[in-house]
Amino acid sequence: MYLKKINLKNKYELVTGAGKGLGKACSIALVEAGAIVIALSRTQSDLNKLEEQIKKIKGKIIKINCDVVNYEDLKQKLSKIKKIDILVNNAGTNIPELFKEVKQTSLNYLINLNLKAAFNVAQIVVQKMLKNKVKDGAIVHMSSQLGHVSMEARSVYSMTKFGIEGLTRGMSLELAKSNIRVNAVCPTYVETPLVKKVFKNKKLKKLVLSRIPMGRTATESDIATAVCFLASSAASMITGTSLLVDGGWTAQ
Repeated sequence: MYLKKINLKNKYELVTGAGKGLGKACSIALVEAGAIVIALSRTQSDLNKLEEQIKKIKGKIIKINCDVVNYEDLKQKLSKIKKIDILVNNAGTNIPELFKEVKQTSLNYLINLNLKAAFNVAQIVVQKMLKNKVKDGAIVHMSSQLGHVSMEARSVYSMTKFGIEGLTRGMSLELAKSNIRVNAVCPTYVETPLVKKVFKNKKLKKLVLSRIPMGRTATESDIATAVCFLASSAASMITGTSLLVDGGWTAQ
């Protein structure tokens, strides 16, 4: 048999930013693939709603109410988790501003969340994986097409995502011999509630769609499926790379 299946049965998977958007979609998809999801979000009500959905499909969830930017709280709460096989390092955001108008508050917030917190989560999880001598560990960073190219009013966001690309490659080299693969998924614009709100700006929507050769945005399922693939043993020989789910944006 040549076809490897996406099977995450009994794997413990930590997803950050699990309460909304792509984090929520990835959490549900991972459970559908058999995983036990450790869902981390700063909003308890979002975690409770996610739990309801996962229970409907008879899945298992461990909830962690925590802001990843708060390092001490993050470290303390993750110390209580005995086992993590897979990390989906998803928490992040964007504050669109023209370069000449970027506020220090925006700059610091994006660096602290998109880069520093992502690094801290990964380091804490890797230390746990190494201590437990994980046999098939996987880390999937949520990067972006804007970690490969950029666009107007996205200079800081791009800077943080280019950083995630560097982190992905650096980690993969150090951790390959410890049976931990490290990759990134790089979405284009995705049909999340946030993007639907942003697309009320018809000019921006037209600009975005004009840059995607396939002529449409990605679905949450498109991204969640890519994450599940990289998290699974179906991708056992893939490390240190990025899977661009961008409809051809970066091919131009």
